Amino acid sequence: MIANISALAQDLRRHAETKGPVTVGLAGAGQMGTDLVVQLARMPGLRLGALSEISIERAKAALSLAGHGADHFAEAKNANDIDRLIEAGRIAIIQDIDSLVKAGRIDVVIDATGSPETGARFALAAIGAGKPIVMLNVEADITIGRYLHEEARRAGIVYTGAAGDEPAAALELIGFAQSLGLDIVCAGKGKNNPLDFNAVPADYEAEARRRNMNARMLVEFVDGSKTMVEMVAIANATGLVPDVPGMHGPAASRDELADVLIPETRGGVLGKSGCVDYSIGKGVAPGVFCIVATDHPRVLERMIDLKVGKGPYFALFRPYHLTSLEVPLSAAHAVLHKRADMVPLDHPVAEAVAVAKRDLAVGETLGKIGEAQYRAWAMTWGEARRANALPVGLAEKAKVVKPVKAGATLTYDNCVPDDGLTITQIRRRLDQADARFLEAAE
Repeated sequence: MIANISALAQDLRRHAETKGPVTVGLAGAGQMGTDLVVQLARMPGLRLGALSEISIERAKAALSLAGHGADHFAEAKNANDIDRLIEAGRIAIIQDIDSLVKAGRIDVVIDATGSPETGARFALAAIGAGKPIVMLNVEADITIGRYLHEEARRAGIVYTGAAGDEPAAALELIGFAQSLGLDIVCAGKGKNNPLDFNAVPADYEAEARRRNMNARMLVEFVDGSKTMVEMVAIANATGLVPDVPGMHGPAASRDELADVLIPETRGGVLGKSGCVDYSIGKGVAPGVFCIVATDHPRVLERMIDLKVGKGPYFALFRPYHLTSLEVPLSAAHAVLHKRADMVPLDHPVAEAVAVAKRDLAVGETLGKIGEAQYRAWAMTWGEARRANALPVGLAEKAKVVKPVKAGATLTYDNCVPDDGLTITQIRRRLDQADARFLEAAE
C-alpha cells in the first residue's frame, strides 16, 4: 500500500478520526451531479449526506450507480429528517434546497444544478445558513458571483468555484506562474468539441445519447457558449481580458500555443498581453494553458534548457481537467482550510452576453442556454456595458420586445429579463451600483 503523502488526504483522515467525514450536501443529479455522487463514495474522509433533486427517481438512480443499496438512502421531508438519516449513516434525498442547507449535519454544499436562477437561490440559502458553498455553476457565478462572494465573506464562510472545472484548473497554472515571477501573457483552454456557432439540440440528439448526455448540454459546449462563459470566469477571477469580442480561438496546436497566443508585435494574434483565449488546435483539449514570458536572460536560458519551449514565450500546460471528479477537493478545502479555489474579483472585467442564433420575434420567451435561440459571447465588461448587452445568465425566461436578427447581440433594449427571478434582481442592483460608481468617477 502506498504511503499517504497528500497533505489534504492526511487532513481529511485526521478530520474523519476526530469529527467524522466531511459531509456534503449536493444539489442536482444531472450528468455532473451523478458524477459527484459516484466520486464522493470513493474518496476517504468525505461523504454524501444529502442529495437535493427535483426528480426523486433520478436521485435514486445516481445513488444506485454509486453502489449505494436501497437501504442506504431514503426520502426526507425537512432538515430534521436529513439530520436523522445522516446520523444513522444513510443518505437523504429531498427536493427542497432550503431544507438541505439548514440541516445541521451538512458541513458544505455543492451546486451542480446548471441553472443560473437555481444556483443563485441555492447559494443565497447556503450563505444564510452559514454553509460554505462550492459553485459548479459558472453561469450563475459570472452573473452575480461577486455579490455572492461578498455576502459569503460577510457571513464568514467560503464561496468558491469548483476544482476540476477548466477555470479553476487554469487558475492553478496562473498562480504557479505568478509565484515564479513569470509574466502572464494569456491563459485559457482547448475547446473540447468541434465548434459550431449555429448548433441546436435537434441536430445532436443521437450523439448525446451515445455519450450519455443531455442534448441541450452538449450543444452548450458545441456552440461555444460554455467556452465563452468559462473564459469570462477566468477573466473575472484574474483581471485578464478577452482581446477582442468572442476572442480569437485560433487553431493552434499544443506545440504552437506559445507562437500564436502572444502579441502581434511578436508574431502572434493578440493586441496586447494579459488576455484570456481558447484554442481549437490539435492536442490542446481537454487541457488548459498559461502562456508566460520572462525578462531575465538566465531564466529564459533555463526554461529553454528544461525543454519548456524554445522561447521567448512558453506554454505551461495541464493536459487534463477532471471536471466533477475533482470538485470534492474544493469542498474539502472550504471546510478544512477555509480556503477558496477560485473567487471573482470585486469588480468584473469581462462579460458573457447573449447573441441570437436565429431571428427572434417580438413576444418570444427565451429558453435555456444550449437551445436554439441564443448562445454566449465573451466581451470586456466595458464593451458589454456600452452595448447595453444582456448577460447570458439573465437570458432564460427573458421576453423579446423588439425583433432581433440572427447574429445580433441581445440587449436590454430588445429583450427584457424576467424581473421575478432572484438573479435578475441581484444583477440589477449590481448594475445600478456600478452606474453610480462610474458617475462619481467622472
